[in-house]
Amino acid sequence: MTSPFLGEFVGTLILILLGDGVVAGVLLKHSKAEASGWMVITSGWAFGVMAGVFAAIACGSKDAHLNPAVTLGFAISTGDYSKLASYLPAQVLGALAGAILVWLHYLPHWKETEDPSLKLAVFCTAPAIRSAIANLISEIIGTFVLVFIVGAIFSKAVAVASAVSGIGAGLGPYLVACLVWGIGLSLGGTTGYAINPARDLGPRIAHALLPIPGKRDSDWGYASIPVVGPLVGGGLAGILLRTLKF
Repeated sequence: MTSPFLGEFVGTLILILLGDGVVAGVLLKHSKAEASGWMVITSGWAFGVMAGVFAAIACGSKDAHLNPAVTLGFAISTGDYSKLASYLPAQVLGALAGAILVWLHYLPHWKETEDPSLKLAVFCTAPAIRSAIANLISEIIGTFVLVFIVGAIFSKAVAVASAVSGIGAGLGPYLVACLVWGIGLSLGGTTGYAINPARDLGPRIAHALLPIPGKRDSDWGYASIPVVGPLVGGGLAGILLRTLKF
């Protein structure tokens, strides 16, 4: 019953359940993790990536992209665009489902949280300083680093070096999780590092649809930046990977 579509759906669902879940824990009132800070959020997202990758592989997606920008980047780098049509909807739907589960998990806390912007921040990103060009650049740079370094981690050169040095196989999900952790710590302070169109769009749709007490609008005026920026960044990384023949 496993399939690449199911794998991308389940993997992205787990990513968002744990990723948006840690944001909810930090931001929502009367959570035991309330106000625990940026280190907790970036760590939670890193663990969410690791868990999502393992879930995706187990459910049938050997690629475990969980991210349209990653799918696009590797499509460009390999010249094979056949996975876009199945992976992208699976990722967005998985992100939507994961966000709904976060809403259910924290059900009593929405009413206790007065600030509607904190409720929105559980689901999707927003910039620290709103500047369309600067925000777009941040998302492009962060996603470029993500896709390029993922390509490097799984490159033939690194595989050969790892074999020579005796590093065990199967470290990929852990290394990608560390990469996402590093991006969050170093580059996430500007826009909240969406670096993934599905991660932002799916939960933003969930926020718009769910009966969250006292919620605000879903900030659709900003919503294109965490979609377009990551796609551009992933595409540029894919071009470089293709040029370098990783």
